[in-house]
Amino acid sequence: MYELDKKKFGAFVALLRREKGWTQRELAERLYISDKAVSKWETGASIPDTALLMPLAELLGVSVTELLRCERLGGGMDAGQVEDLVKTAISYGAQKPERAWRKSGHWPAVYALCLLLGGACLVGSLLSGRLGTYSPVFYLLCAIFGAYFVFFVRLRLPAYYDENRISSFSDGPVRMNLAGVAVNNSNWPRIVRAARIWTCAAVVLCPALELLLSGLAPAFWQRSERYIFAAAALSLLAALYASAVRRERRN
Repeated sequence: MYELDKKKFGAFVALLRREKGWTQRELAERLYISDKAVSKWETGASIPDTALLMPLAELLGVSVTELLRCERLGGGMDAGQVEDLVKTAISYGAQKPERAWRKSGHWPAVYALCLLLGGACLVGSLLSGRLGTYSPVFYLLCAIFGAYFVFFVRLRLPAYYDENRISSFSDGPVRMNLAGVAVNNSNWPRIVRAARIWTCAAVVLCPALELLLSGLAPAFWQRSERYIFAAAALSLLAALYASAVRRERRN
């Protein structure tokens, strides 16, 4: 199996970075990591996490194959070389991330119940002719967001989150950035829990609030609807920040 040479890898990354005219900090900012991490790569002290290989290769203008080979490839590769590289990539990131559906506990039942209650409130508003513009969209977004954090979220972050100060999180189409706060495996469980609690609460309370206020105070609700839903969305950000900062301060 092809063995990745850390020194050669670091020198190749440094060469490509300089060709782009970037500093280590500029490359780090594009990858949402610290410049210390890039420095460690280039000195051969460490290598990037598997999750960073594709974005790193794209930024540097090479293929992942060229990045692993630590050289630009002018021609094709024979089957043996390709197999070696595939084995290297597999062994390099052998562990698949553990997803929440394996260890969700009571959360799927709670989430499903909240969806049903919130949906019942929406139907009530619809039948009474008081269903607003924002409530169905907000409900749908909460349902999608909640499904991710209840069933599909990573239970543990890659190791580079613990080795560097990173404020952003990326997992497929999901993007999150808590500027000024380090996201790591110490505060990640609290962040996930906060997201689940907020989702389950919001998916019920907001439709219920609409059903109640649109009936008791329709003029007030019509004036305030957009602001109430905006405040609800901002409360998610506040909950995530509070959970992350609280754990960070304890450490």
